[in-house]
Amino acid sequence: MEVLFRNIRGLYGIREAGIKKVSGKEMASFPGIENAWLLARDGRIADYGPMDCCPETTGETIDLRERFLLPAFVDSHTHIIYAGTREGEFKDRIKGLSYEEIAARGGGILNSARKLRESSEAQLLEAALRRVNEVIRLGTGALEMKSGYGLSVEAELKMLRVARKIAELTPIPVRSTFLGAHAVPGEFRKDRKAYLKLIIDEMLPRIAEEKLADYVDVFCEKNYFTPDESRQLFEAARQYGLRPKVHVNQFNSIGGLQAALEYNALSADHLEVLTDEDLESLAGHPDTMPVALPGCSFFLGIPYTPARKIIDAGLALAIASDYNPGSAPSGNISFLLSLACIRMKLLPEEALNAVTLNAAYALELEDELGSITRGKRAQFIITKAIPSLSYIPYHFAHNHIENVVINASLIL
Repeated sequence: MEVLFRNIRGLYGIREAGIKKVSGKEMASFPGIENAWLLARDGRIADYGPMDCCPETTGETIDLRERFLLPAFVDSHTHIIYAGTREGEFKDRIKGLSYEEIAARGGGILNSARKLRESSEAQLLEAALRRVNEVIRLGTGALEMKSGYGLSVEAELKMLRVARKIAELTPIPVRSTFLGAHAVPGEFRKDRKAYLKLIIDEMLPRIAEEKLADYVDVFCEKNYFTPDESRQLFEAARQYGLRPKVHVNQFNSIGGLQAALEYNALSADHLEVLTDEDLESLAGHPDTMPVALPGCSFFLGIPYTPARKIIDAGLALAIASDYNPGSAPSGNISFLLSLACIRMKLLPEEALNAVTLNAAYALELEDELGSITRGKRAQFIITKAIPSLSYIPYHFAHNHIENVVINASLIL
């Protein structure tokens, strides 16, 4: 089946095949064609060009006068499967308690873990599907889902089975990440070595047997997991073919980044605290994608990832939502574009590259998504009638998306 999109005011995010990510100064370019057309065939991009050479089609024709077309967003870091909400902790932060203080009182991740263990797989699936469908309507064309709110063998497996079911029920690509090392559950507080052993000896083999995860993750931070514990986990996961995607440097730089880089991490996420040594380590491992999570910084009131410093050092950068009930309860990528520009000082073009091609790289989907490239999936955002792409982050907190196209089909 063919679908011809014609009279596109601006077709942006165009890349030739083989470009996997953009780094440094390249991020300031988000190439496009004014007054363009795009032909999709069998759910993929067949061709595109300027309107003066627009082809005919026997299929559907969609006129996009005054509207822009760009690649769908890719969200490479979410905790979108969870039970219950944590607005009580939101009030505690307003009263002055820090994220760490709330966690020490039994809140945070352990709060979510208690709620999740009490929820059935069906309840988790229903709630997560609602969120996934919402973010698709907001322009997300692929996403990652982490476990990590189970913190027991059966509860972690339950979360990952829900992720697998969502992948079967939704039209977008889904990647699953095992995050059993998200926190030490209360029953292991006095014997954290036993919990790490449980992850390595029982959780990992079961997850590998059922093929429930694409990646492994760890929250390497003070009061959570150490760099050496992270190495033990990465080493154990290696035999199952699970590449690391890691939470590092959110509040402290303790060597977790270096531990992840030793194991060729696909992405290093958070990085709000980034020393010169950390930046040098990242520069020595260009295959690892730095991922900023500005929604978390906004919500918690903590520093933002020094994105300008990362890009100016010649490195790539992706941006993701960190959608979760405690520190980033939103999957609205358009709002993150505004935060990236206003608070992290990125150009709109840099921010757009960070949530499309570079974000796709952070999920190993760069050959399928993230750019307007012949042969890639036809997954797009069609804007409303706006004056420019820069208007999206400029006119913040407004929905500038008129339609979302998934596999060449309109869903709005």
